[in-house]
Formats: sequence, C-alpha cells, structure tokens
Amino acid sequence: MKRILLLAATLTVLSAGAFAPSVFAQGNYNQDLAECQAYANQVSPVQDAAVGALGGAAGGAALGALSGALFKGVSVGEGAAVGAAAGGVLGLAGGAYTGTQNQKQVLNNCMRGRGYSTYY
Repeated sequence: MKRILLLAATLTVLSAGAFAPSVFAQGNYNQDLAECQAYANQVSPVQDAAVGALGGAAGGAALGALSGALFKGVSVGEGAAVGAAAGGVLGLAGGAYTGTQNQKQVLNNCMRGRGYSTYY
C-alpha cells in the first residue's frame, strides 16, 4: 500500500510540473521584457512615417492637381499644393501608426519566442 501511495504521489508531482504555466518555466520576466523592448526599439516607426508622408504627399498632389484642372477658380498648382499637404499629413499619421504596430508585433514575437503569452 505504501508503494502505491508513493507511486501516486510521485506521478502527481511529475504531472503537476508538466501542466504548470509556461511563465514559471521561464527565466526572469523583467529581463526578458527589457531585452525584447530594446529589440523592438530597433524597428523605427519614423521610417514608416516618412514613407507614409511621401506616399501621401505624392498621391495628394496628383489628386489635387486633377481637382484643380477640373474645377474653375482653382489652378492646377494650387490644387497640387493643397493635395500634397493634406496627403502628406494623412500619410504621416498612417505611417506612424503602422510603425508603432510593427514595433508591438516585434515585441510580441520576441516574448512569444521566449515562451510567454501576449494579449495585444
């Protein structure tokens, strides 16, 4: 009877370790988080913002010039200038948002790679 109880206790202890959350199997969470944040900071949202601003400005200038050509009272140049400004601002905002999302994705992937669960 003692052998059965000893065997049952041993199996219980071993199986508890197999089903424990992965966080307990990891190293230092704060150190892992700091390392992953440093890695994510290498992905610059500024580059995505600049690309978005340039693309938005180019697209806005084209649409503005077309609008200037179609409507009386607005020259092609004025339409292009207004369109480029508006498109540049919208493209900058969109690019910055995309860059920030890319940073979050790098952080999440890094933490997942170290065995942690991420929720955003």
